[in-house]
Amino acid sequence: MSHSINGIQSNESVSLTVRIVINEMDFIKTRDDDETANLIWNDSAVQHEKIAELRNYQRINHFPGMGEICRKDCLARNMAKMIKCQPQEYSFIPKTWIFPAEYTQFQNYVKELRRKRKQKTFIVKPANGAMGHGISLIRNCEKLPAQEHFIVQEYLDKPFLMEGYKFDLRIYILVTSCDPLRIFLYNDGLVRMGTEKYHAPSEANLSQLYMHLTNYSVNKHNENFERDETVDKGSKRSISWFTEFLRTNDYDVAKFWGDVSELVVKTLIVAEPHVLHAYRMCRPGQPPGSDSVCFEVLGFDIILDRKLKPWLLEINRAPSFGTDQKIDYDVKKGVLLNALKLLNIRASDKKRNLAQQKAEAQRRLYGHGSMKKLSAASSDWEKQRHTLERRREELKERLAQVRKQISREEHEKQHLGNYRRIYPPDDKLLLEKYESLLSAAFQTFLAGRAASLQKEMNNPLKRMKEEDILDLLEQCELDDEKLMGKSSRQRGPKVGEREKTHNHLVKLNRRVCESQKRGARQRD
Repeated sequence: MSHSINGIQSNESVSLTVRIVINEMDFIKTRDDDETANLIWNDSAVQHEKIAELRNYQRINHFPGMGEICRKDCLARNMAKMIKCQPQEYSFIPKTWIFPAEYTQFQNYVKELRRKRKQKTFIVKPANGAMGHGISLIRNCEKLPAQEHFIVQEYLDKPFLMEGYKFDLRIYILVTSCDPLRIFLYNDGLVRMGTEKYHAPSEANLSQLYMHLTNYSVNKHNENFERDETVDKGSKRSISWFTEFLRTNDYDVAKFWGDVSELVVKTLIVAEPHVLHAYRMCRPGQPPGSDSVCFEVLGFDIILDRKLKPWLLEINRAPSFGTDQKIDYDVKKGVLLNALKLLNIRASDKKRNLAQQKAEAQRRLYGHGSMKKLSAASSDWEKQRHTLERRREELKERLAQVRKQISREEHEKQHLGNYRRIYPPDDKLLLEKYESLLSAAFQTFLAGRAASLQKEMNNPLKRMKEEDILDLLEQCELDDEKLMGKSSRQRGPKVGEREKTHNHLVKLNRRVCESQKRGARQRD
C-alpha cells in the first residue's frame, strides 16, 4: 500500500462503501503498520493505549468509554440510574432487567402483574449480542434461568405498523467531539420491516420471530423478504421516504424529528461523563480547544409505538456499512461521505501540528508565558499584579478557544451536507434543559470525581462571546497600567492609584461572581 500524508489506515475487513468513500475524498490507503496516517478506521472498539499514542492531527473513528451505552447491559444499568434521578426525561426506555443480578426484582415485578391479573410479554437478549442472535420472546417467566447472563426487557406490544408490518428505524448519528460535546443527526436512514404481518404476542405466535423482530439479519432469511429497489416498496426503505409518508398522512413531522433528536441527545448525555473522563485520561495535558482525535458514527435503533413515540432499542458503535441493496449504498455512502467532509481532515494538518509542537517546545525552553510564583513575602501590589496576570492568561486561553470554535462552526455550516447539529441546539431553553441533565449525569456517574468538571461547566467564561472576553481583557490592561503607574520604575504605585486599581479589581471579580450566581440560579 502506498504511503501518503493524507492517508487512511484501516483493517482489511472494512466494507466496500468505506473504501469507495475514502477514494472519493482523495485519501490514499496507507500500510497497516503506518502510524502517521491522518485517519484511522477500525470496525471494532479501540484500545485506550492506541488513542493515547495518537498525534493531534490524527483522527480515529471511536471514543473511549462509548461502550457504556453501546453494550446492552451497560446501557440498561446507566439508564436505570438516570431514570432514578430524572424519571420524566428518561421515559423512552422499556423496563429492563440485567440477569442474574436483577433476577429477584424481575420475579417480584411478574408477581405484582399476576396479582393485578395482567400478563405481559418480555424479550430476552444476550447482554452483548448483535444481529438478532439469541433473542427470544417469553410469557411464562418462571422458565427463565436465574444464573444466566442476559437482558430481559418489556416487549412493546402496540407498535406503529406500516402496511400491517412491524418495523424499526436505523438512525445515524455523528459525534465529532466530547470536549465539548457536539452531536449531528443524519437526515436519512433505514426503515427495516418485519416479514410476517404483525399480531399481538400470544402463546401461539411467540416463536414467529419474522413477525416480532425487525432485525435485517433475521428477516433476510425469510422467503417473504422483498428486495424491491423502488422507494415505497420492499422490506427495507429509507427514512426520507418514511418522513414523506408521515407528512402525506398528516402526522406532525417536526414533532417526530424533535422527539427522535431529544432521545439521541439525552442518551449521549448519559454517555458523556464516561466518555469525557476516559478521553481526558487518554489525552492528558492537551491544550484547551484542541481538535478531538476521536469521532464516532453510531447507529441508533429506534421503534415507534402506535402514538408515534420513539423508544430506544439499542445503539451500535460499529454499524454495518455493508451493502447488498441500492438503498443501503445510497444511505450509507451519504452517512460516511458527509461525516468525513464535516470532520475537515486535511493533508496540511500534519505539517501544522508539527509547527505547533515546535513552537510550544520553544516557549517551554525559554519560559515564555510562564508566570512567576509568588513568595510568602510578596507585597499587596505584587499579589494584585499576579492576580491580574493569571486572569489575563485565563481570558486569552478562553479567547483562543472561542475563536477556534467560531472557525469550526463556520466550517460545519458550510459542510453539513445531509447532517444537522442537534447538540448544542440553537434553542436556548432546550440548551438549558440539556445542560441541567448533563450536570445531573456528571453527579450521578462521577460523584466526587465530577467536582472539577462541574466547576469547569459552571465557569461563566464558557458562556461569554468573543466581544465580552475582549472587553474583560481591555479592562485587565487598564488595571495593569494603573498598577504600574505612568513611569517605568519598578516601585509600587502611589496610595491613591493603588486604591483605584483595587476598586477596579473588585469590580472585575464582582462581575464574574454575579455571572456565576446567575448561572447557578438558572441551573436550580
